Amino acid sequence: MDLDKALKLYLITERRYLRGRSLKKAVEDSILGGVTVVQVREKNISSRQFYEIAADVKQVTDYYDLPLIINDRLDIAQAVDAAGVHLGQSDIHMLTARKILGPEKIIGISAGNVQEALEAEKNGADYLGIGPIYPTGSKSDADDPIGVEGLKKVVEGVSIPSVAIGGINQENFRDVIKAGVKGISIISAILDRDDIKKAAENLAI
Repeated sequence: MDLDKALKLYLITERRYLRGRSLKKAVEDSILGGVTVVQVREKNISSRQFYEIAADVKQVTDYYDLPLIINDRLDIAQAVDAAGVHLGQSDIHMLTARKILGPEKIIGISAGNVQEALEAEKNGADYLGIGPIYPTGSKSDADDPIGVEGLKKVVEGVSIPSVAIGGINQENFRDVIKAGVKGISIISAILDRDDIKKAAENLAI
């Protein structure tokens, strides 16, 4: 897999933005608009529900031959044979995750500063999710925004690929890309739009 290419337009699912629309259809429309990787992120649901949602989305990503990433849950990633997982700073340790998943799976790590990024790189992370860049309503426990300048410092401090996340939309994504990231992570700027395919097209790089 060409990871740099896969990270260009990184969709993170958030069903509350769908207004009752089908998640599978929303993911498919986003892929048709240019999304290159999908992360399933679910909070406050049962493991069975998470598995069923992930399995549904994987049908779509498999059809379009795109990687599926699971947020936090190694067991769900294994159960649906996802391409990998994305872990936050308070999730299971990167080295433990690697032992469980093996060398072939992708492991991404969230980083909000150079120190966290360097630690992730040292431990063998495949990519970084850096942010939040701007204020965001998609994550209630998000840290303070680091801005484009903060993003640039983190990107320049490591050699592994990275995506930016947090408040990125059609108006500001070009400024974010200039900081040197391989791609952008999007939630509401795609899923909270009436025309999901068009929203993805407007963010494609």
